Parts: sequence; structure tokens; C-alpha cells
Amino acid sequence: MTKTKLFALTGASLLGLMMTANAVNAQQSGYLSFLIDNGPQSVAVAEAWVAAYTEKNPDVTIDIEVRPGGGEGDNIVKTRLATGAMADVFFYNSGSLFQAINPVQNLLPVTNEPWQAGIQDSFKSVVSAGGEVYGTPFAPAMGGGIFYNKPIYEELGLEIPKTWDEFMANNEKIKAAGKTAVIQTYGETWTSQLFVLADFYNVLTVEPDFAEKFTANEAKFATSPAAVKGFERLQEVYEAGYLNADFGAATYPDGIRMVATGEGAHYPMLTFGIGAIAETQPDYLKDVGFFAQPGDDAATNGLTTWMPDSVYIAKTTAAPDLAKDFVGFIGSPEGCDIRNEAVGATGPYMIAGCELPADVPPAVADMLPYFQEGGRNGPALEFLSPIKGPALEQITVEVGSGIRQAADGAALYDEDVRKQAQQLGLAGW
Repeated sequence: MTKTKLFALTGASLLGLMMTANAVNAQQSGYLSFLIDNGPQSVAVAEAWVAAYTEKNPDVTIDIEVRPGGGEGDNIVKTRLATGAMADVFFYNSGSLFQAINPVQNLLPVTNEPWQAGIQDSFKSVVSAGGEVYGTPFAPAMGGGIFYNKPIYEELGLEIPKTWDEFMANNEKIKAAGKTAVIQTYGETWTSQLFVLADFYNVLTVEPDFAEKFTANEAKFATSPAAVKGFERLQEVYEAGYLNADFGAATYPDGIRMVATGEGAHYPMLTFGIGAIAETQPDYLKDVGFFAQPGDDAATNGLTTWMPDSVYIAKTTAAPDLAKDFVGFIGSPEGCDIRNEAVGATGPYMIAGCELPADVPPAVADMLPYFQEGGRNGPALEFLSPIKGPALEQITVEVGSGIRQAADGAALYDEDVRKQAQQLGLAGW
């Protein structure tokens, strides 16, 4: 029998779901549970993968469980892993946050699976621990930067900014025209981090060894003139009055809608949002472009890049062979084609044989030159250092809402980082 169920996972339902999941796993050898976040593109892709896989394997049942994003979802993942009640297969971060979930203890290695031969080594490096590989790409590679509404730019005669001053000048013209210049969606706190995280390419152009010094406790956000600018930029756009009136309550789907329909001109976000636009606002997909977060020097303008999040297998799964087969299906060219069909192309894949269609959305086309030969891109800090303080999203909400000054926010984040580094047992902390 083939069936797919969608569970909305909240704190209130967590305990009961843990108990029933373990019971079902024990009873059904052809059963998998699949935990994902509640982003519209995540749900659409997961449903498409499950439908295709179970059509090929009608004796398999896969239940999709949906958790919140941000800190609440992070806590659910960690709680379920700590209690031995994780779903068989689940979607989570790569890089520093992957290291924080104790992969050697909690995850099933997939190093020697045949389909791993098609996964790029650069991705394997951010889902490896203790000499083993644990993950498979959930999505294409991403850029962190700014979505912009192309009709607004055309109406006001604006050019793509290469420096922060040019970006702020565009914002002033947009505000003067009676439009929202910068969309923020602090109702989902994780979205507040982009002006800090996406600024890291600009940090690297000034301090190329920042990541190494940061990991060794020799560089701080509050005392680095380059690194503190991400916090300062959050403060600047707030103090200039560029934000949407409901920035404190608006959510990620609101932000995607607003930049697509022209309710706002700019939305700082990761490029996986292209999939959400394709899923929820398909008629406006052609109206959204993308550019890297500008820095101080147009000559060094470039893109901060993110490796995709990953699909993992819990070590507690009762069906390891089935879980590996399903994850291998996700990480195959067929899996990429299914993703393209479900939410459209959102960026370059990290899987051999995965191709982008010729008619990619404008925001994807805008991103690709940063990845092509001669393009400028560099990894986000979380892929160069194992440290990412978990309170960043709360701190950036405070700075971006005028509650806390940029310098104070950077110093508070440095303290959050110190605690995280000590928990990881890093030398020098």
C-alpha cells in the first residue's frame, strides 16, 4: 500500500508523534518517516519525491512530518535526536549546524553508498565528521543576497547596485516614490540574519583570514571593522525608515509575496526563495531578480554562497536499507528533475548529471554569473568555521528593529559564539 501523510509538527504534538513513530517503525519494514521544514518549497519538493518513489515502490509507505523553521524547528530536531525519536530520514543544515547535532553519534553514514560517487566533494566536506559522509544535497547551491522587484526598478530607472551606498541611494528613491524599499519578515526570526550572513563575502575581501582567526578566538564581530558592518547595515535600513510597516509580524511567505507582487522592492534572502516564488506566486516569477549584497567597493562585488541543506538518516532508523535507497533517489539526476518540476530551477546542483533547464527564472540567471568562470563568490562563514551562535536570529531581530544598537548586537553575538565554541570543545576558548 502507498500512502503519504502530512503531519504538522509543533511542541504540543512532539511527544505523541515520537511515541507513535517508533511504534510504526517497529511494525512496518516498508515504512519511512520523513521530517522537513514547513517552507512551501520544502513541502512541495518532499511531496513530489515521495509520490515518485512510492509509485515505483508501491509496498513502501512514507509519512511526511512538517516542523517549523528557525530556532523552534532547530530545537525539535535536537530534541528528537537526543531522545532517540528522530524520523528515519530528515532534512537539516549542513556546515556548522550539522556539526552541532553530533553526527557521529546520531546519524547513519552513507560514505560508501554507490550514489555518493555523484555528489561533489565540496558538498561532502560540509556533511562529514569523523572520516564519514552523512548527507546528500536537499537542494541546489544557494546565494545569499537581495531579491528585487524588476518592474519597480524599471519604473524608477534604477540600476543594480554594486556598493552599499548605491543600494541605499536606490532605497531612498524607492521610499520617495511612496513604496516599501526593504522588506523584512521578523515574524520568522531566521529571516532576520541575511544582512549579516550575506555580507561575509565583503568581509573576506578585506580580511581574508577572518574565518581562521574567528575559529581560533583571535577575531570578533564587534572588533572587526569589516565584520561589524553587517549589523550596522541592519540598523541603517531600519533607521532610514525603509522597512514595511508590519516588519515585526510579517513572515517568510509574506516577504516572498511582497517582493514578487511589487508590494516592496527588496527582500534580503537566500536564493532557495526562488522555489517558493515559483510555488506560491508563479505568475510573478519573471518579475523577481537577484543581486549579491553590495559592499564598500564595486571592484570587489561578489556573492556569499551557501552549500545546500542536506538529507540525513537517523542512526535509530528501523529500515536503514530502505532509508539509504530513498536518500539515494533524492540525490540522483531523477531526483533533481523531480525537484525542477515541483518548484523550478533555483541554482546550480551539487550532483553529477543534474542539469538546469534552458528557461531558468530571471533570479537564477542573475545568480549564475557569480558561479561561472571569472565570477566572484565565496562560502558563508558557517562553511569555513564550525561555530555559529544559535542566538544570532534573535539578536538580528533586535538590531533590525531598533531595540539594540549594532555594536551592542555584535558584542552580544560574540558572547553567544563563545558559549557555542566552548560546547564544541574548540581550542583557545
